[in-house]
Amino acid sequence: MSITITKRLEIDAGHRLLKHESKCRNVHGHRYIFDFTVASKEGLDSVGRIVDFSVIKEKLGGWLDANWDHAMIVQEGDPLIDWLKAHEQKFYSVPFSPTAENLVEYMAKVASELIRDWLEVIEVVCYETPTSKAVWKR
Repeated sequence: MSITITKRLEIDAGHRLLKHESKCRNVHGHRYIFDFTVASKEGLDSVGRIVDFSVIKEKLGGWLDANWDHAMIVQEGDPLIDWLKAHEQKFYSVPFSPTAENLVEYMAKVASELIRDWLEVIEVVCYETPTSKAVWKR
């Protein structure tokens, strides 16, 4: 038997895709939704839980709030970075094009690092829009 839990966390962030062939090469934003599915490395606790959902919110939601929420997620080398710095705007640079696919893979790595001592990240889903998502699975 395998039991998992999933915690949904939401942020608002902007990005652009420099090499995009259409309108997504322009600065724009999304209401990103992340679903984190985790399993326990040690079974259920004495309360009968993998972990309290608030722990996931604190660890993973805290990282999202500090780094990506209300920020521009930009690719390293994007000339927009200079403007963001000059105008004291929140941004987070990544070494890849900030597509939903790349962001979900990056977030899976971050999540795995943040909770690796007692939980295993099984799946991360990144909804870029209500009808478009990218999925990372262990």
